[in-house]
Amino acid sequence: MQRTIYILLTLLALLMLYPFWNALVISFNLGSDTALGGVTLLPRAFTLENYYIVFQDDRLLNSFLITILRTLSGTALSVFFTALLAYGMSKKTLLFRKPYMVFFMITMFFSGGLIPSYLLIRSLGLLDTFWVLIIPGIISVWNMIVIRTFFSALPEGLEESAKIDGSSNYGIFFRIVIPVSGPVLATISLFTAVSYWNDWFTGAIYITKDHLLPIQTLLRQVMNSNIMTQIGSSNAIALDHMNRNRTITTKSLTMATMMIATIPIILTYPFLQKYFVKGVMVGSLKE
Repeated sequence: MQRTIYILLTLLALLMLYPFWNALVISFNLGSDTALGGVTLLPRAFTLENYYIVFQDDRLLNSFLITILRTLSGTALSVFFTALLAYGMSKKTLLFRKPYMVFFMITMFFSGGLIPSYLLIRSLGLLDTFWVLIIPGIISVWNMIVIRTFFSALPEGLEESAKIDGSSNYGIFFRIVIPVSGPVLATISLFTAVSYWNDWFTGAIYITKDHLLPIQTLLRQVMNSNIMTQIGSSNAIALDHMNRNRTITTKSLTMATMMIATIPIILTYPFLQKYFVKGVMVGSLKE
């Protein structure tokens, strides 16, 4: 029975992995050869031309940098403020604790709507700014609940001992609670980083300046338009190379761009894997 489960899970994993692997293979294959069909598991005509053209586009490199800065700063700020909120909500002595929790949970199922949100962002002067990519999603109620559950499970003796020694609430939070919360904070950091990295909608709605577009928003624009006029359009060397080399196709460039946007966030998982399992188990516990 156990062997059957392993086989089924392996097949399921391979089924999910194949589309990504096929896109990776196509990104390393000549576009003209890919157009003939039959490129599946290995490149039939290996080339790096697709990546050469893509990396010549200044907008892509700028969007890549914007996305990295957004992910790093957004994740740090989000985890910090979410943990602060979770710490307060984990206290049973907090006045109106349950009404606050109900209020927070309502926002998980109902939003103010796209138009009111846009008007709010505009009134705050955040349109076409870097901060509009961070602030709207800086607090996640779901992440707060997971962290709060972990904080609630901590022994009360830890905080009581610290209070006897004269530590303040902030001292307890930063010197005791945070250091012992590594697994859950690492897990929430992973969730938040993936969310910021993959978010294209915020950039599509609130950003009109090319130099502030996240890479996912740029990728969506590229895939929804004539890629030959998008990729390399800001670089004369790339344009000349494309005009002379007719082996480049829309599909091959799209796959190369997709890999550049996808692989970095995938590479972070192995470093956080040991915390990921612990954090998910913590989040499954009820208070």
